Amino acid sequence: MSTSIDYEQALLNPAAVFKTPESVLTEDRLSKAQKIEILRRWEYDASEDAVAEEEGMQAEHPLMLRRVLLALEELTGSRGAAHAAPTKQNG
Repeated sequence: MSTSIDYEQALLNPAAVFKTPESVLTEDRLSKAQKIEILRRWEYDASEDAVAEEEGMQAEHPLMLRRVLLALEELTGSRGAAHAAPTKQNG
């Protein structure tokens, strides 16, 4: 990773900037709020992948949603993200 974080790129495509959700947690150049926002965007992407997999498409990273939710839980101290709304996309 370079010496600076492209926060805007991380919001658009977290996986392009960070190798894992856990690496977001250890990034000292981001505020807690920025980390949460990046992980929430990653959560949405991973939810979309999970829906596609459920519909028979091959998932690129099958356990990514769980990893993202665990990272969010570690940051927020809340299990709320893991028990979100009843729709497939958590919306």
